[in-house]
Amino acid sequence: MKFSEMTYERPNMGDISSQMKERIAALSRAETADEQLEQIAAINNLRNHFMSMAELASIRNSIDTRDEFYKAEKEYFDTVSPEMEAIETEFREALLASPFRAELEKHLGAQLFKLAEVQKRSFGNAIVADMQETNRLVTEYNALVASAKIPFEGKDLTLSQMGRYLNAPDRHVRRSANEARYAFFAKHEEDFDRLYDEMVKLRTRMARQLGYDNYVQMGYDRMNRTDYGPAETRRFRDQIKRHIVPLAESLRERQRQRLGLDKLQYYDLALHFPTGNPEPKGDPSWIVENGRRMYRELSPETDAFFKFMVDNELLDLQSRDGKRVGGYCTIIPSAKAPFIFANFNGTAHDVTVLTHEAGHAFQAFESRNLPCPEYYFPTSEAAEIHSMSMEFFTWDWMNLFFEEDTEKFKFYHLSTSVLMIPYFAVVDEFQHFVYENPTAPPQERKAYWRELERTYFPSRTYEENEYLERGGYWHQQLHIFNYPFYYIDYGLAQVCALQFWTKIQSNKEQAWKDYLHLCQLGGSRSFVELVQAANLRSPFDENCIESMIGDIANWLDSVDDNAL
Repeated sequence: MKFSEMTYERPNMGDISSQMKERIAALSRAETADEQLEQIAAINNLRNHFMSMAELASIRNSIDTRDEFYKAEKEYFDTVSPEMEAIETEFREALLASPFRAELEKHLGAQLFKLAEVQKRSFGNAIVADMQETNRLVTEYNALVASAKIPFEGKDLTLSQMGRYLNAPDRHVRRSANEARYAFFAKHEEDFDRLYDEMVKLRTRMARQLGYDNYVQMGYDRMNRTDYGPAETRRFRDQIKRHIVPLAESLRERQRQRLGLDKLQYYDLALHFPTGNPEPKGDPSWIVENGRRMYRELSPETDAFFKFMVDNELLDLQSRDGKRVGGYCTIIPSAKAPFIFANFNGTAHDVTVLTHEAGHAFQAFESRNLPCPEYYFPTSEAAEIHSMSMEFFTWDWMNLFFEEDTEKFKFYHLSTSVLMIPYFAVVDEFQHFVYENPTAPPQERKAYWRELERTYFPSRTYEENEYLERGGYWHQQLHIFNYPFYYIDYGLAQVCALQFWTKIQSNKEQAWKDYLHLCQLGGSRSFVELVQAANLRSPFDENCIESMIGDIANWLDSVDDNAL
């Protein structure tokens, strides 16, 4: 079914609630594992219907945030989703109380029960009203960012449309573009601080109502992290400081030399070559057509997948007025259809978004027939392995998009993959500080952010921008507002994806087999278990980064980047 033909109908919470509760009661009364499996399947059908309608409303709201109908439907789900979670918590309690757990695990896997345990712990009816208010604030934040109309070169541009000017080879243009972009954030600085402060207070109150000391562990539980906690992520960040930051700083020095600058200013960071960053040589439709060929030649599985996506209108890629910023992949369970949302802007990001979000979508396509909604996607840090690794598996086809600039793109892609890892750590360490110190005022939060930047990006300077110098950069990072503690996931996944990169160099066929197996497992195992199943080394192993960083540094050193 094409996306435009998918019918949306607001679910009646009264009906869904009564049907779910009836099935949950039958689950608890069941006298055999088979009877319980029958009730679980019926419950999952109800959940899939609710999730499908919620996703349709959310996607169509993202496509046009000005559409009053889907704006109202998105607000409806902001209100009723916590109610649905309350009912699902009853389901999880019944599941965990089953006397047939061992038999159920043989059919459904142990991960469902591990997830049920953390989800039960991190939800209670007492926090429904606060969750609803938090959802409202998140929607307000997204709408504020989407409302940006930035006057630049005689046009009013969205944040996404500004992207190509932020890395313009003309230094005056990129400086002006960056100043215009951050002028919008500075203008709304108090709004961003207020929204976040209210979110932090609400999340902290919810955590304490459920018996947590603060929101940190609750945030981990709500991210469904079943086999690691704050201590493991702290050790991972320490690895980044020891092994990634020095390489990243050396790459910034090479960038400064390539650009012929005495000093890299904040508005220079996005430009990597004096001749300009690599850009795709065609428009969005041309990129998609080349994507067809790329995925056809990569493997039979990716060929079937991408045909399905294109033929069923499951990609919305072009930036438009009123469209939400960013990119994501989700799934519409009733159609067993992944959906890719992005904002193309004429930069290399268009191609990496296509490969990145297609990695998510390919995994969902491969695991869409797993027995429960929890398995359509794995937990987020595992899910990002699929997306980031797909970026590297498609390297052999980058000539289709970049032509004579293919080698420039590869150097750019691998080097920026390294350069982003310290940023993932900054966002994570910042959030730990915020939720461990929830009464800290906005000024203190911003000052702490700036100190973290000095630790992880020693050479970065904002001396020409007062707003950024006082620590406002994070206002643009939607994950901090929308998805607490969702960001170190990218760092963990990038380290796994870079392991795939090293495997591709030596044995691409085996690397692809491992990757395909990982995708087919979906979310049926925990993060560490999935990493092991893909024959990768856990990022939490003390020497994980040190063991691979040499191969990456050697490849980057082998490139004459001044000739690109």
